[in-house]
Amino acid sequence: MQSFQEEDYTKRFDLSLWKKLLRLAKPYHRNLWMVVVFMTVSAIIDVALPMMNSYAIDNYIAGHSMAGIGWFVAGYIALVTIQVFNILGFLKQCGYVECGVCYTIRRLGFQKLQELPFSYYDRMPVGYLMSRLTNDTQRLGDTIGWSIVDLCWGAVFLVACSVQMFILNWRLTLVVLLVFPPLAVISWKFQKGILQAYRQVRKRNSQITAGFNEGIMGAKTTKTLVREEMNIEEFTQVAGEMRRSSVKAATLSALFLPIVVSLGSLATAYALWKGGYEVLGGVMTLGVLQVFINYTVQFFQPVRDIARIFAELQSAQAAAERVITLLETEPDIVDSPEVVARFGDNFHPKKENWPALVGDIDFKDVTFHYKDGEQVLSHFNLHVEHGQTIALVGETGSGKSTIVNLICRFYEPTEGSILIDGADYRTRSQLWLQSNLGYVLQSPQLFSGTVAENIRYGRPDATDEEVRAAARMVGAEPFILAMGKGYDEPVGEGGNRLSTGQKQLISFARAILTNPAIFVLDEATSSVDTETEQLIQRAIQTVLDGRTSFIIAHRLSTIRSADRILVIQNGKITEEGTHRQLTARQGYYYQLYTNQFQEEQGLDILDGKVAAAKA
Repeated sequence: MQSFQEEDYTKRFDLSLWKKLLRLAKPYHRNLWMVVVFMTVSAIIDVALPMMNSYAIDNYIAGHSMAGIGWFVAGYIALVTIQVFNILGFLKQCGYVECGVCYTIRRLGFQKLQELPFSYYDRMPVGYLMSRLTNDTQRLGDTIGWSIVDLCWGAVFLVACSVQMFILNWRLTLVVLLVFPPLAVISWKFQKGILQAYRQVRKRNSQITAGFNEGIMGAKTTKTLVREEMNIEEFTQVAGEMRRSSVKAATLSALFLPIVVSLGSLATAYALWKGGYEVLGGVMTLGVLQVFINYTVQFFQPVRDIARIFAELQSAQAAAERVITLLETEPDIVDSPEVVARFGDNFHPKKENWPALVGDIDFKDVTFHYKDGEQVLSHFNLHVEHGQTIALVGETGSGKSTIVNLICRFYEPTEGSILIDGADYRTRSQLWLQSNLGYVLQSPQLFSGTVAENIRYGRPDATDEEVRAAARMVGAEPFILAMGKGYDEPVGEGGNRLSTGQKQLISFARAILTNPAIFVLDEATSSVDTETEQLIQRAIQTVLDGRTSFIIAHRLSTIRSADRILVIQNGKITEEGTHRQLTARQGYYYQLYTNQFQEEQGLDILDGKVAAAKA
């Protein structure tokens, strides 16, 4: 399970947070205002209808007269008809707001995830991000679309009802309103516990989502290591904590509402008792008593709704804090305003101002350490001429991938500078650099779709012939054509219908298609079979010609033809030269190559003996 710990947010109700959410809902402010109009009219009609009943009791029942009954019925039907259209109108508009807010937050969230650098994903588990953009976002859509609307209706109804009650009997109204002070104290007491409990619920929900994600993605590893029982124990612990937090939140909310109802019932009972005496004494008519009792009962309905909405807002604030935190996350790597003004950003590039990238690269006294991590490079210097193929060799953790990630500007130097074509690459846009990169990972990532769509992923406008040419260049076309639908064959989720070698060749073709000036092969042959490795080696001879390229390789046979081989140990270059030069020195590289060569020779002999025995 994840060891990631979420941030603890503010302990109080944060009005500024809801202002930010309403700003996010700006495209739907018109719909919200229409809802306000519908609900205002609805609340006024809800206050008017009891007055109509009071008139009917005093004039038609107690007065024993039917004069004007036709106009009364027509007016009553008109009010009910208007109310029906009000309800239809606000239901439609609320639906627009709910769906629209969810759409807007998810779109902005996805855009933010495209902007954030690798360092963010290093510390943020996938499950937490998924929870923010699914469960939390849906909760906010429901809240803004429906709860705030109910709050609007309740406020208008309370004001209109209070005014009418004061007009009918101001002394009795003052007594009824005495329940408000204890209600305010109770609300203040309960909101702290409810908000804290719902924060824990949302946090545990994220952990559960992360657990599901890890359980699904790591199913094969779990099976092979027989981790099922331990995983269930860990998951049960997190799920149990969420259950306890949920029960606490539900209990507090459940206690809150009955207390409000009880106080309202006491006020209604008093109004009925006191008003009954006034009717018997001739001070108040039966119709006025009826409407006053009706108002007293209805008066606490919006109070109960507001109490319910208040409890929901406590829950929704926990979701809001998490979503807003994601949307307001500042990337560790950003282009300066001057760079954006000249070259554009990731979503609005100004390609007409982009200089051509030649491929000369310089590390100038570069020091780097990961955020809250140990130092990897210290005063590192390196000069690479354009068109050179540089191989990086060394133990795991020596700094090879860090050097490549710095070149790609996935991270930036803590100190010092990196120059591309003589200019600090921070004076150019990130998109300019990364548009000139071809990157082949150790574990290739394919996307749901066809073979052609995956090769075309970085260049959607590429022609079919260009796609085929890229596949031929890396030796992928024979196995592609051997499949049932050829280039139109679906690769499955994550490319699960293809072998690792096939996925690697397709990712290689995808990188070639963009015609990058800088090429990176990060352990690209470490997880493929010998035949695929030979295909990649042949492709390297032609594909990397004229491009500045970096190869991180576990299999040293892949880098024998590199222009320069750098042995990296503890973030420093300890050996440098061609394959021939380094083997002649008989240093670390020579020992590494000799050991690997002997190991491969031994495996070949063993395979030959096994094949002979079977024959």
